[in-house]
Amino acid sequence: MADSSKTEQATPKKRSKAREQGQVARSRELPGVFALAAVIGVMALMAPTAVTHWTVLYRNTLYAASGDIEGNGPVLFWSAVEVMRWIVPILMAGMAVSVLAGLAQGGVNFAPEALSLKFDRFNPASKLSQLVSPVALSNLLKSLLPFSAMLWIAVITVQEHWESMVHASSLGLRPFASLVGNMTFEMTWKSGLVLLAWSVVDYMLTLQKMNSDMKMTKQEVRQEYKETDGNPLIKSRIRQIQRNMRKRQSLKAAATATVIVTNPTHYAVALKYEAEMAAPIVVAKGLNVLAEKIKQLARDNGIMLVENRPLAQALYKSVEVGDSIPANLYKAVAEILALVFRAQAEVRRNEAERRSRNASGQKMSNNSGGPTPNPGTGR
Repeated sequence: MADSSKTEQATPKKRSKAREQGQVARSRELPGVFALAAVIGVMALMAPTAVTHWTVLYRNTLYAASGDIEGNGPVLFWSAVEVMRWIVPILMAGMAVSVLAGLAQGGVNFAPEALSLKFDRFNPASKLSQLVSPVALSNLLKSLLPFSAMLWIAVITVQEHWESMVHASSLGLRPFASLVGNMTFEMTWKSGLVLLAWSVVDYMLTLQKMNSDMKMTKQEVRQEYKETDGNPLIKSRIRQIQRNMRKRQSLKAAATATVIVTNPTHYAVALKYEAEMAAPIVVAKGLNVLAEKIKQLARDNGIMLVENRPLAQALYKSVEVGDSIPANLYKAVAEILALVFRAQAEVRRNEAERRSRNASGQKMSNNSGGPTPNPGTGR
């Protein structure tokens, strides 16, 4: 009976571990059915020429032979060669299809743990208990189902050909052999279809049972998640450290910005533009607390703050740090950059005028502080 607490599907780790132990969903009937189909197919292809070929072979061999048939004579030798010629393709086809059917169910799976020596496998008591277990009864019932269908097919086939079988004694050898061959072939391919359908059902049942047996409880899933990905508290701490590092990098990049576009209270986006750039890029952006830090950093470094609420929100939501602004924002950003460049030019011009005035004032001061003419000498 399945454990009601195991409601979660098996994790990839548990499936991988089960595969290492040799637990793969396979149907034992499926390779056998495909092998049987391959054998029947090859025999059906070879059958039309078989009678004629063997008749000609024995006629020629007997005519060529002289005296008694010896063990190393041509009759037995060529018979053995022909037997191998007809049997080998049939056996090879059955083996190849059987191997392919097995590989299709679970691929190549080398499980050393399944080959390890376990003494409980040699315990007669456990084997006897398996014979009378519900699993053994279930397997027996599963085997009886296709057998019953095949028996029913055989009965129906005999009923259909009953009249021909009754008059078989009056038939010649060839008609009788044809009758038996047709009946055998009919029962064989119909039984093969039954076995094929049952093998597919058996594989689906095996796969379903394996998935049901491998189900896990929620606690087992959480425990495996901890073992695989680490403690959630440690992961949370790592994510916090990573966020802090990104904030520091963002603040460091904001110091190189050309202008800071603000919301003004919630958003702050740092834009950088130089003459060789194809378009301005976002070097930093922040929300709430980080936005205030970016704005304070701009004030400390003399970077111009421009309030534009729609542009600040659009840049924050649509552009990642390090990316160029999209084409639909070129015009709005160009207006802000033009304003910034005019302000910077005005600042440089004022600075130049101030320096010019200071230089002129100092020159006049130097001239006024030089030697003056002496009235007494007339110089």
